[in-house]
Amino acid sequence: MIRVYVVIALYILVPMLIIECFKRWTWMQKIGTVVAAYAVGILFALTGFVHFEPGTAVALSFSKLQSTIMSVAVPLAIPLMLFNCDFKLWTKALPKTIWSLIGGIVAVLIAVVSGYFIFRTTDIPELNKVAAMMTGIYTGGTMNFNALGASLGVDKTVMAIVLAFEMVLTTPYIFFIIGGGYKVFRKVLPYEDVTRKGRKDENVESKDIENYRGMFDRKNVGGMFAGLGLSLLFLAIGAGLALLITGTLNELVVILTITTLSIIASFFKKVRELPKTFELGMFFILIFSVIVASLFDIHSVNGGSLMIGLFVLWVMLCAAALHLIFCRIAKVSGDLFCVSQIALLCSPPFVPPVVGAMKNKKVLISGIVIGLVGYAIGTYLGVLIAFILP
Repeated sequence: MIRVYVVIALYILVPMLIIECFKRWTWMQKIGTVVAAYAVGILFALTGFVHFEPGTAVALSFSKLQSTIMSVAVPLAIPLMLFNCDFKLWTKALPKTIWSLIGGIVAVLIAVVSGYFIFRTTDIPELNKVAAMMTGIYTGGTMNFNALGASLGVDKTVMAIVLAFEMVLTTPYIFFIIGGGYKVFRKVLPYEDVTRKGRKDENVESKDIENYRGMFDRKNVGGMFAGLGLSLLFLAIGAGLALLITGTLNELVVILTITTLSIIASFFKKVRELPKTFELGMFFILIFSVIVASLFDIHSVNGGSLMIGLFVLWVMLCAAALHLIFCRIAKVSGDLFCVSQIALLCSPPFVPPVVGAMKNKKVLISGIVIGLVGYAIGTYLGVLIAFILP
């Protein structure tokens, strides 16, 4: 158990070290804090330092601790990162956000249906149900995937194989975007961010992104922790509503609640001017990023289920390519495309790390909204696909 506590301590200390390096060295500023956090997490995974013997009490306890920290870190980070956003500016980007959302969902549906007809002559078991689960996971994340698997009675082994391939194939895509791939999409989609139009202080936010200097100065500490207290309050309200409505800590209800409350709070000038809340939110995102990356297990996939892997690969690449084409037609900006992709393919909790890497918090709300809509409709779309495909 000592090793468990050491790993948990490292999950907290590593982000603090990354922030300190970011403050001191230019090379770290070029790499970015989120990329550094993912790199350390992968290093933990590859060395086996964070992996325990499967099925043991220690492994189960450690897994629960990881899940608990991740489930708290992002809900705390989202309000902190939204507090000093100007929501009135986001409404200008609403038409583009809607187009990116619809384009992304249509792209996933086309990719899944075409993949079904390409692979239906192979020996993939319950292909229509696999297609349904892929629809769910690429429009809302693992919550929809698990819900569809359970409701459609999919074999547990098939579910495990599909999820393993999805993680192995999607994770490098996430790393690509966070590690600088967003710059490629900015060139392919070189359209102006409409929230910048008419801004006299448009450079202020970009310069202040991840400005950790003075974070713990006496003049900033009070306001920063006031923001944290407000985030904790919103999280408690979200958890309470989730228990009241669903009887469980439903992630959709929790995130929807805290996002709504945070947007409302951002309309108040005193909340919007709370110092260093974005940076504190990024600290929680770095914790989340280290843990997520440390979960990566390259040994979870075997060659015996290659056709399922090829099907998953087709769906991911085809959906991304079609979504890119749709966004090009609608002149959606590269940054909005990136958060849309991550929101749909991975779920809302993965949006803030991408926003942090791109240093453009103006697309944070759009990404979260797209992810929440995907959460809400992903299961329905998956069931529809399962019944339509023969």
